[in-house]
Amino acid sequence: MATRSSNGGTTFSVLGPDISVKGNIETRTDLHVNGSVEGDIACSALIQGETSTIDGGIEAKSARLAGRVTGSIKVGELVILKSARIDGDVSYDTLTIEQGAQVEGRLSARGEATAARPSRPAAVADQPQGEPNLALAG
Repeated sequence: MATRSSNGGTTFSVLGPDISVKGNIETRTDLHVNGSVEGDIACSALIQGETSTIDGGIEAKSARLAGRVTGSIKVGELVILKSARIDGDVSYDTLTIEQGAQVEGRLSARGEATAARPSRPAAVADQPQGEPNLALAG
């Protein structure tokens, strides 16, 4: 099911809870997944329902995940809700994780976010800028 904007363009597509897809999905629009997908997803924005399962990689500008994902995730703005269960490596620009969400895999900021930061010594790198820094010598 797709909704059309007033100018005739598709604004988002929906895979209902009774739909199961085997194969990759690629779209330039937003995608709402409430069913199951066995394949990779590439879209502008992804919204995943709580009962949804995705067995494949995800690549999007933004994603709001609430169901089960098995595969790598590469997203600009990522929100992982408390009902989400993720098994795979996650690469992001911004990340929000609700208490109770489960992630099995590596979390890493994408190169764009880390390249913008000035280089600082490792002992200081974890401290917010403007906060007092403490380095212990052994």
